[in-house]
Amino acid sequence: MRTQTKETQENLTAADAHRILVEGNKRFVENNKASRDLKTQVLETSTGQFPFAVILSCIDSRVPAELVFDQGIGDIFSARVAGNIINEDILGSMEFACKLAGSKIVVVMGHTKCGAVHGACKHVEMGNLSILLSKIKPAMDKIGADTEYSPAYAEKVAEANVHESIKEIREKSPILAELEKNGDIEIVGAMYSVDNGEVTFY
Repeated sequence: MRTQTKETQENLTAADAHRILVEGNKRFVENNKASRDLKTQVLETSTGQFPFAVILSCIDSRVPAELVFDQGIGDIFSARVAGNIINEDILGSMEFACKLAGSKIVVVMGHTKCGAVHGACKHVEMGNLSILLSKIKPAMDKIGADTEYSPAYAEKVAEANVHESIKEIREKSPILAELEKNGDIEIVGAMYSVDNGEVTFY
């Protein structure tokens, strides 16, 4: 499988990009990854890149976006931060990916058994981590911030956190909101299961 080129990227729609990710995750779950020559892809992308998607996911070592969606070098922009939260740097990166580099889809992907979400639900406080975990609080408020901690509660917060991140993207980035309104990109949430490798899109 070849890497994305300017021509193939330009000919993709947002719906095409979504379909490619769904198909890639299906291959991943079935352990039937596409055949790629990574060394060739390194050479092919040495003069430019034309990724079709930007994926915001958690830093969790079990959730590597390229592998989860069975993509190669030069196919996706991968932004990772604990709890897949939104900040100005992430938004700027997404704006670059879509407005300047031509990506067709923005995916915010949370995952089950997320340590950051569980930490927020347990009200963990530690250095700069406290500031990061505070950004998960709106999702907790949605579910019930005063709810007693339980793994099931944390899973509901993880899902709500994805929806909150999508909301923030649309509210805080007029650039991305306009691209979505014009049909140039899709902004979508997803949840990855660390138990079976499946990605569920919202």
